[in-house]
Amino acid sequence: MADPSTDDWIQATSATSDLADTDVAAAEVTQATQASEGASGEEVVEAVPGAARVMLEWVVIIVGAVGVAMILRVFLFQPFWIPSQSMESTLAVQDRVLVNKLSYRLNDVNRGDVVVFRRPDEEEAEIRDLIKRVIGLPGETVEARNNSIYINGGKLIEPYLAADETIGDFSPVVVPPGEVFVMGDNRDESYDSRFFGTVDVDRIIGRAFVLFWPFDRFGTL
Repeated sequence: MADPSTDDWIQATSATSDLADTDVAAAEVTQATQASEGASGEEVVEAVPGAARVMLEWVVIIVGAVGVAMILRVFLFQPFWIPSQSMESTLAVQDRVLVNKLSYRLNDVNRGDVVVFRRPDEEEAEIRDLIKRVIGLPGETVEARNNSIYINGGKLIEPYLAADETIGDFSPVVVPPGEVFVMGDNRDESYDSRFFGTVDVDRIIGRAFVLFWPFDRFGTL
């Protein structure tokens, strides 16, 4: 016959064990809850810059962009617009070209280059810069006869001219050292070295290398 006290002890032990398990589970739940509450209770700092900082950043960006543009314009590239018909049909009135201002600091002027240069100082005009094509180089003799240009006695082939382009004769001109003989592609409508003489290379601003406006005529020169 079983001892009742033993059964009571077994039941009490079982009840105590169940209670302990319940306490452990409750403790785990409490810890998880506290951890959750601790995580959710942390202070959240939003990374949103102040208005003053945003404004300062935009000022720096704008000033930097303007500075870069000015450096490019002064030392590297500069846009020019075409005010006359003197370079037709290569360039038309109101065309825009980009001029490489560094070109002749690294290389010599070449025949056929389209260059922008400062008008002679003694000439008064609203437009101070002219654009023409280099025809004669230092030391060469340039002349026109029979509707063609001759360099040192040899006929110059000019594929950039319109098929019906004409030019009047002019006597031989010897190009001085350090200077070039320039002409417009529209020979009958161009004010060039036939009238104001050769151009000192130091007066050349740069070489026009691309026609960028209008877009439908975009291309290199």
